[in-house]
Amino acid sequence: QVQLVESGGGLVQAGGSLRLSCAASGSIFSINVMGWFRQAPGKQRELVARDISGRITDYADSVKGRFTSSRDNAKNTAYLQMNSLKPEDTAVYYCNAILKVVGEMQWREYWGQGTQVTVSS
Repeated sequence: QVQLVESGGGLVQAGGSLRLSCAASGSIFSINVMGWFRQAPGKQRELVARDISGRITDYADSVKGRFTSSRDNAKNTAYLQMNSLKPEDTAVYYCNAILKVVGEMQWREYWGQGTQVTVSS
């Protein structure tokens, strides 16, 4: 059983910073992609940032230059450093991973439970 557990969300004023963490646990053989999505009320879930194989990082245009995604492969943990936060960044942030479980051949996608980020103006 694989679990992704996020932490670090909360309430912050516009211009402030937050750092999200996502720890993956379980019988993990290899992680290909770890990333972050977000969903604001009444909107579709959207990609924020994702780290592919530890070499390529994609960012949504709306967060480029403000958010930084990183990974600690030894700890199976991903981080999202969010600076210069804006009210429009308010959403539930979800950790996402595409990984292989020990003993299985296929890559599977997993989601965390989400953590609320609220940016006040």
